[in-house]
Formats: sequence, structure tokens, C-alpha cells
Amino acid sequence: MSVPHQDIKPRGGAPAASVKPFQIRGRYFTAVALRPEEGPLDQAFYAALDAQLRWSPHFFDGAPLILDLAQAPNLSRPAQLRALADSLRSRGLAVFGVQNATALQEAAAEDAGLILLASGKDAPLNTGPGLRKDIPKKLRPPENRLITEPVRSGQSVVAEGGDLIVVGPVSSGAELIARGSIHVYGPMRGRAMAGAEGDESARIFCRSLKAELLAVAGLYRTSETLEPGLQGRPAQVFLRDERLCVEAMD
Repeated sequence: MSVPHQDIKPRGGAPAASVKPFQIRGRYFTAVALRPEEGPLDQAFYAALDAQLRWSPHFFDGAPLILDLAQAPNLSRPAQLRALADSLRSRGLAVFGVQNATALQEAAAEDAGLILLASGKDAPLNTGPGLRKDIPKKLRPPENRLITEPVRSGQSVVAEGGDLIVVGPVSSGAELIARGSIHVYGPMRGRAMAGAEGDESARIFCRSLKAELLAVAGLYRTSETLEPGLQGRPAQVFLRDERLCVEAMD
């Protein structure tokens, strides 16, 4: 929309001054959507988020971010949305709006200073930290990483280009992140996150499941949500119908 010129005719016959118009234009831009799952936004939620940010430390810097509330009906109070937005902004994420909200969530979002947006189309994000540009992605061989020593508490082991294979135990407080699948030939404690770039076919395999947090392609579960009979057993973790499944393998 353009506002037309307006001629101003001053006294004394001086030449008319022309006021420069302003313009209002529509703009299309790409935003990142964060889709919280139903459940509390607890320490495990932020641990999984921080792991994703460590995987791609600069990708989200200053990027506009939307909260997709389609699977989080529990986020319906202004204080909850405000606290979530503040936590995201403290991590350098520029959250500004919500989509797929219920009427109650829309009111809460407006009260929290977030704008309401229509639903958009999902698109894959290339968030990997070091993808080579000179080789077509479909021809690039996987770059698996093999760890032959125990992974100790406080260590973060990342497989940027493929699967992560650990021949030994993983201690509590350790962190495993892989673009592909994760294989642990020993007791697996700590946190394990496979499919870090959104690969929904990635899986986690271990000989003894004792992990504090499991995640595949951004969907996560904590040890408190696992069936008690799975603890200490050989197990695999995978996605099925957008749900994170954990099954024993013995």
C-alpha cells in the first residue's frame, strides 16, 4: 500500500513542497518453529534443547522463532508462555509468536506479548555444524565415529557426519549426540540424542539401558517416563507415528 504525494502550497507563491510518501509492503520470511511436546518444560526439556543448540551453535542466532503449540495443550497460562519465551531469548533465540494455538492459548500468548500466526509448512533444516559443500549430499558417505574408551561424566561426544559407536560404558552426566544412530556396547547412562539433524529413521541401541534422557530427531523421553522393566536391559529407541518408542531386545 502506498500513500500518495500531498502537495503543500505555502503562502507568497513559493514553489509547492512535496511530502515524500511512505510505503507499506508485505514480506515473506522463513522462521524456525519450536514444537514442545505435551509434558512439563522441565530440566530434561532444556537439556535436550541445549544439546540441539550445541550441535548447531550459530544456526539459530538471531533467527525468528515461532512456538508451535499443536502438541502442547498444557501451555495455556500467560506465565508459562512468558517464562518459556524468556528462557528461549536467554539462549539467543528470537521468539516472537505462536501458531496452532487453542483459543485459551491465543489469549495467554497475547497477554505474554506474543503475536498470533497462521499455520505454515514444515521444511527441513540443515543445521549440521560442518557439512562439506563440495560433495552433493546424496553422494556423501557417512562419517561414523568410533569411541573405544569409556565416556565419562561431563564428556560430550558428537558424531557430526553419521553414526556414533561406543565400545564401552557411558557414565551418568555424559552426553552422546549423533547425526545418525547411536550404538553403545555397554551400560548407557547419561544422555543420548540421535538424529540430531532431524533424521527420523535414526535409532539408539544399547546393551544396558540406564540413560537419563533419550532423544531421536528432537523427540525425547526421560528415565522417569520409561517402563520400570526396561532398566538395565538391552534396548532400542526409535520413532513410530511421531512417538518415541523404547523396546527391550532380549
